[in-house]
Amino acid sequence: MTTFDSTKRSLPELLKDITTGKIQLPDFQRGWVWDDDHVQSLLVSIARSFPVGAVMLMETGGEVRFETRPVEGIDPDSVTKDPDQLILDGQQRLTSLTQAVGLDTPVDTRTAKGKAIKRHYYFDIRTALEGEDRLEDAVVAVDETRQKRSDFGRKVDLDLSTRQLECEQLHFPCDKILDSSEWLQDLFRYNQEAMGDFLEFQKRILSAFSAYQLPVIELKKETSKEAVCLVFEKVNTGGVQLSVFELITASYAAEGYNLRDDWFGSDIRDVPSRKARFEEHELLKDVQSTDLLQAITLLHTRERKLEDLKAGKTGKQVRPVSAKRASVLDLPLEAYKRWADAVEKGFVEAAYFLKGECFYSRRELPYATQLVPLAAVLTLLGNRWREPRIHAKLSRWYWSGVLGELYGGAVETRIALDLEELMHWFEGDAELPRTVIDASFDPTRLESLRSRLSAAYKGVNVLILREGAEDFFWKGNIQELDNQGVELDIHHIFPRAWCEAQGIPPRVYDSIINKTPISFKANRMIGGDAPSVYLARLQDHRQVQLNDEAMNAILEGHRIPTDALRADNFDAFYQQRKQRLLKIIEKAMGKKPLVGADEELED
Repeated sequence: MTTFDSTKRSLPELLKDITTGKIQLPDFQRGWVWDDDHVQSLLVSIARSFPVGAVMLMETGGEVRFETRPVEGIDPDSVTKDPDQLILDGQQRLTSLTQAVGLDTPVDTRTAKGKAIKRHYYFDIRTALEGEDRLEDAVVAVDETRQKRSDFGRKVDLDLSTRQLECEQLHFPCDKILDSSEWLQDLFRYNQEAMGDFLEFQKRILSAFSAYQLPVIELKKETSKEAVCLVFEKVNTGGVQLSVFELITASYAAEGYNLRDDWFGSDIRDVPSRKARFEEHELLKDVQSTDLLQAITLLHTRERKLEDLKAGKTGKQVRPVSAKRASVLDLPLEAYKRWADAVEKGFVEAAYFLKGECFYSRRELPYATQLVPLAAVLTLLGNRWREPRIHAKLSRWYWSGVLGELYGGAVETRIALDLEELMHWFEGDAELPRTVIDASFDPTRLESLRSRLSAAYKGVNVLILREGAEDFFWKGNIQELDNQGVELDIHHIFPRAWCEAQGIPPRVYDSIINKTPISFKANRMIGGDAPSVYLARLQDHRQVQLNDEAMNAILEGHRIPTDALRADNFDAFYQQRKQRLLKIIEKAMGKKPLVGADEELED
């Protein structure tokens, strides 16, 4: 069945329907007005009968129910509350034309640099009659007082603040294009000798506006919500892509529920901010509204699947657990209300779990996407995740996702599978979850981990930290110092300058094998010297005073082979530390010795 019609509609007809409210915007459309140059260019294009692109409208009254609002510049109290159609594509063009041509109030626009301004637009009739190539110069913009000024506003270059001045200077206001009869009468009164020029202008320019036809694609009211949202995003390439949250906000608003208030809070309606509660937890500060919606959708669709199975349904009759966009967009308001608070607690429990794994800062988190299934699982488990048997499995799954680098890119299918398979795994001896099975760590991957933005890089760093690594200079382990605000970072063990002097290439000395988390103070003391030199300097410092045994214990906490380091033997150090890092990776993933991981070389 065809879901749309293609037709043409006259510009005056469209603008009339917009100003009366028969055509409005879905509330999820962001407010937007073109800049002054774009508005002037649009007026010139129509005056020359050039195409300005099709617009897309959607019939109201079907399955898709959005909260609506009139086009900007129109008083919401002056129009009908039940529009016949909504604008899906063409908002910028139609808003600009409505304000410039359909309303007598100034156009809310902006300069090319983004400064907000108000403008009235005119056609200089004499310039317009010089030919089509002069139309760009014929369109004149003046301020909200209908004047054009220079010299920082001190000099009035053009004054059109009264009808008499407009007529005397033969500047026609664009807000009279659709009905010029009153202006024509005033012209006859104030500048009768210019009537011939005006009639020629009316024939050439004004008739172009009155006869202008815009191509219109009209979506029928039978079109599904997902299709409407998808179509909108495909055609809205000039703007910022809408989030699932914005689309659902518009949908819920049609049912009388303000999702935006629930997330951001409202002092006016005395609604607390859910977002602010998330931000009270360091690890949850970057959680987005769409993350919450996705986790709720997982639980809602799982509940729905269990109902289908209980009813004896099989095969395709059973609705799947899903985290896909279409499923989130179909999340019923009732399901959101029922699950939202519980899932919020699930995210908080996820933060507690991650702290137990030695993640303390949101910048350390390898994947934001893995928080969603983790929070959903902990919503179902409650306090049971702290049981040793369940905790061990949950930890193994989490580190498999991180070190196996399985939660980058499109992960909706994995998220849904993990929720189901983890719950089965926790309840008995079911098969391992797909993520645990799929996860692998190639020993050579350590050699290529150089970017601190990499999930595996972050993961290996935290594994070192959770082994209790202490700073080379300050007293205390790295995590404690970080919590105390000491400046920390990941630095080279064999300094860059020393490595370059030895001819060691950056791809080798920049890998995580030659890096470890230490304080800025310790790194400054290391400088560019050989390890044997900087270790002696560190140990002898009056604020440190460590013997070899104590310093070696600190180095071992970082999985650094001490003999190779003190001997300035980079090759031996590199191979031995690689094996030590692989061992803690194996432990975290619950894997057998990794393929290619040889026994540690003797120091």
